[in-house]
Amino acid sequence: MGTLVIEDALIFDSSGRQPFRGTVVVKDNVIEDVGTRGEVSPPEGARVVEARGMFLMPGLIDAHLHLTGSRSGRIEEDLVTPIGVFFARAVRDLEALADAGFTTVVDAGSIVGLHLRDAVAEGTVRGPRVVAAGPVLSQTFGHADVHYLPVEWVDYRTTRKLTPFASLICDGEAECRKAARHAMREGADFIKVMASGGVLSQRDRPEYRQFTLEELKAIVDEARAANRWVHAHAEGKAGIVNAARAGVKIVAHCDMMDEEAAEEVLKAGATCVPTFAIDYRLLEEGQKLGVPEWGMRKIAELADIHLENIRRAYRMGVRLATGTDFSGGVGRHGENAEEVAIFVEKVGMTPQEALIAATRNAAYAAGLEGRAGIIAKGALADLILVDGNPLDNVRALTDRSRVKLVVRGGEVIKDLTTRA
Repeated sequence: MGTLVIEDALIFDSSGRQPFRGTVVVKDNVIEDVGTRGEVSPPEGARVVEARGMFLMPGLIDAHLHLTGSRSGRIEEDLVTPIGVFFARAVRDLEALADAGFTTVVDAGSIVGLHLRDAVAEGTVRGPRVVAAGPVLSQTFGHADVHYLPVEWVDYRTTRKLTPFASLICDGEAECRKAARHAMREGADFIKVMASGGVLSQRDRPEYRQFTLEELKAIVDEARAANRWVHAHAEGKAGIVNAARAGVKIVAHCDMMDEEAAEEVLKAGATCVPTFAIDYRLLEEGQKLGVPEWGMRKIAELADIHLENIRRAYRMGVRLATGTDFSGGVGRHGENAEEVAIFVEKVGMTPQEALIAATRNAAYAAGLEGRAGIIAKGALADLILVDGNPLDNVRALTDRSRVKLVVRGGEVIKDLTTRA
């Protein structure tokens, strides 16, 4: 990859300190040096990008999305669309994410994302680094048990119709352990579980507890034995509390996280990824895109409660990370920086806190703590150069045309710096 120097940028390093005018040197896939212009000089023969005061920050991270290639909210889309079409669409979605400044995404459950992870890593597909769960774990009559199909069509191990959301159905500690092992056999970077019911599952509700505490502990134990972690879908209070008590690292959605549940998350040291952006896209576009009436009704019931609970969790000190829950249909990939703006405009974070949530905190959620989401010597060279200062106007990040340079692991995956 050679040596790349980004000179005279306003550097936001995600450490918590104020931005400073300086230079970053990238060699191969890591940051070799960073400092003020007087401290750091470009090595001979390096490619130099003259930033002219533009805003340099760690690459954005979406800590909860789905690379499925979805294009609607209709139930029948999974049943009638060939799997190859989903893959082709998701390749375009990865390109859109790269163009929007995302250098890592966490795919919280899809076969498409699991396989495209490797295509990105080998350089066949242009896009952000993908950290993938693959098939998710669901109890029978759980959030990922598609009840209107025979169970053997739903389970990844027996399905006759491979779809992006094929899952692993398991009940009892022994089955849960085996399902976790099967997910890892398929190449999962982490284990995704459904700890509560949800919005887009017809027969359950978000407040329904799914998986017992003992089942979740068994899954966490299996993940830790293989140096992995567990990421839980948990909307209802019981699911959130059980996930925290079981040792789940990442709790997603957290819609009904009251003060008691937030205390459990704090005590466990878990991170919450609230995924607000999908809430608002469902409310704005869900009906038009074919989301069933029962899904629209549930999201309308939850949206205000969700925001109120996360505002309180933020004030209590719960660590928050950005994630959209976008799948390409309801929630178009490439527009994922909307979550960063929501953290400022609705949750009440400062722009600096929101950028940290979208970089350093989200890197923790991706299993990349200390390696990504920061600008520091020895860290992965995941960088974006923005024409505009998101600390003054966070919506500079929602305009893809203002993202001028994107570097993922030292590789330039978007470059507008030399264009007129």
